[in-house]
Amino acid sequence: MATREVISLHIGQAGVQMGAAAWDLFCHEHGIDGDGLNTEQAIGQAKSKPASDDSGIADTTNAFVGEESSTFFAQTGSGKYTPRSLFIDLEPNVIDVVRHGDSRRLFHPDQMISGDEDAANNFARGCYGLGRMFNDRVEERIRKMVEQCDNLQGFIVTNSAGGGTGSGFGARIIGGLSSSYSKATTLQLCVQPSPRISNAVVEPYNAVLHHGMPLAGGNRSGCTFLFQNEASYGVCSNKLDIQLPSYEHVNSIMAQVASSLTSSLRFAGALNVDLSEFQTNLVPYPSLRYPMTSLAPLMSAEKAYYEHVSVADITRQCVEKDYQLACCDPMRGKYMACCLLFRGDVSPCDVSSAMRTVKHMKSVRFVDWCPTGFKVGINHTTPSILPKSHMAPVSRSACMLYNNSAINETWADISRQFDMMMHKRAFVHWFVGEGMEEGEFSEAREHIACIQKDYEEATADTVLDDAGYGDEQDEEY
Repeated sequence: MATREVISLHIGQAGVQMGAAAWDLFCHEHGIDGDGLNTEQAIGQAKSKPASDDSGIADTTNAFVGEESSTFFAQTGSGKYTPRSLFIDLEPNVIDVVRHGDSRRLFHPDQMISGDEDAANNFARGCYGLGRMFNDRVEERIRKMVEQCDNLQGFIVTNSAGGGTGSGFGARIIGGLSSSYSKATTLQLCVQPSPRISNAVVEPYNAVLHHGMPLAGGNRSGCTFLFQNEASYGVCSNKLDIQLPSYEHVNSIMAQVASSLTSSLRFAGALNVDLSEFQTNLVPYPSLRYPMTSLAPLMSAEKAYYEHVSVADITRQCVEKDYQLACCDPMRGKYMACCLLFRGDVSPCDVSSAMRTVKHMKSVRFVDWCPTGFKVGINHTTPSILPKSHMAPVSRSACMLYNNSAINETWADISRQFDMMMHKRAFVHWFVGEGMEEGEFSEAREHIACIQKDYEEATADTVLDDAGYGDEQDEEY
C-alpha cells in the first residue's frame, strides 16, 4: 500500500504546545527517541554518545517503526526519523522551549519558524500586520515539505481561535492551504474560547473573526474539531484527580485525541479511517464543519487498579457529558454524524454490541434524515501513555468525534460576548489600526449567525408531504 503523507502545522502558543505534546506521544508510540532514532538504533549507539536525560520518550517499550510511520515521519539516509511538522509563532519564547528542549535533535531547524514580535492577542495583527510580512516565509517552507511527499494526503493544523497568532495568522495559513492545495484534506484541531475561562478580553473578537471572515481561499478547513480548556480542566479535576490542572495536563489529553485520530494512519488496523473519511462522514454541509470530541476511559493511575473497563463501558462513557472536551451537553442537541475510533483489545463483535446499546439510549438522539449515523474505526495497537502523564495505562480506549447541534451553545456564548463589546465599539481601534476595516466585524458576525441557523435547520424534524418532499419543523430542545 502506497504511503500517503500528512503534514502537521502548529500555529501560535496553544498550537505549538499541543503539537509538542502530540509529537512526544507519537514518538513514544513508534519507539523513536529524542534524537529521532529507533530505540533499537539508540541502544546500538549508546556507547558513542552520552545518555540523554529523562524526556518521557526514552522509557518507551514500543518499537512500532514501520512502513506506516512514513505517513508522519520522514526518514533520512542515516536512519534518523524527522516529523513532517512545522512550528510557527510570531514571537520566539514558546518555540524556544521546543527548540532547546529534550527533543531538540528530533526536529529540523527549518521546522521552527518564529519572529521577534508578538501578535498581542490581536487577530488583525496576526492576519494583516505581522502576518503579511511573515506569510511568504511560511508558505515557502510548506511548499518544500509538500515537494518531499510522494502522495500528500492532507494537513493537520493545531491552533487557538482566541489568540492573536493562532486566530489571525492561522486563518491566513488555512486560507492559503485551501487555495494552493485544494485536493488535500485539511483537518483543524482548534481551541475555542471558554465561557468562564479567558486569557484575553478580546477573545470573542478573535474567535468570530477567525471562523467568520472569508479570506483568500475561502473554504477554510474541511473539518474543524473544537476543544475548550474549561471542559479539559473539568476532566483533569473530576476524572484524573488533578487538583490544580495546568496546560501540560490539558495538552496531554489533546495529544491522546490526536493519537486516536491518527492511529489508523500510522498503524495497520481492522477498520482504518483516513483524513478524507473524517470530512466525508462528519460534515453533512460545508458550513456545519465543527465536530466535537470525547475520550474514554479517563482515570487516574490510582483508580485503574479497581476498574475493569469493557468495550461497552468506554462506548457509553463517550456519549456522557463528563467526558466531552467542549462546554456543551450533547443531550440537548441532536447528532448528525458520529465517528467512534477504538484502539487496543477490541473485537468487532463487542463493538457491534456496544453500538446497538448506544443507539437505543434515550440521551442519544439522531436527526431523522440520518438514522444510522455511526462510522467506526478499529485499531489493535494498544494506547500508549507517557511516563510523566497522570492518565492510567489501559488496554483499550475509544475516541468519539461527533457533529451535534449542541455546539450552538458555544457559538451563542461567543456571539453574546462579541455583541456586548461591539455595541460599545470597545477595543475596535486596535484592530482597525492594523489594517482591518470595521465592516469586517459585522461581516464575520453575520457568518457566525448563519452557522447557528444552519445547525438549527439541519436538526429540525422533517415531515414528508404526499409528493415525498420534506418540510422542516422547528423543535425546542
